[in-house]
Amino acid sequence: MQTLIFPAIVTILALLVYFGLGIGVGVARVKYKIMPPQTTGNEDFERVYRAHQNTLEQIVIFLPCLWLFSIFVSPNLGAILGGVWVIGRIGYAWGYYVEASKRAAGNAIASLATLALMFGTLYNLTMRLIN
Repeated sequence: MQTLIFPAIVTILALLVYFGLGIGVGVARVKYKIMPPQTTGNEDFERVYRAHQNTLEQIVIFLPCLWLFSIFVSPNLGAILGGVWVIGRIGYAWGYYVEASKRAAGNAIASLATLALMFGTLYNLTMRLIN
């Protein structure tokens, strides 16, 4: 069980990023006077809102990939790739807050980390079945 400590820490970090982005949406609602259930009306608010929503959309794919990779391939490498995802999501949100076009680099980093986790697990499981 001790070998899964690092993927567990990365899981908590990913959830903290998501939680923090949620707080950011609340702050932006007050700042830009966009009260629930409204989600449009100010471009600056909409970027903060979309950064949070897109992270939700991506975390659903990321977390199972992180844990499957950590269990079936390598918990330490899984934690490293997971840490890359967390950094990518922070970069994505930060860039998006500034300007929509500045979100691409962070998105690419996080997406590549997810793909490495996904295909790394698929490859390892396939090799296990073949052997």
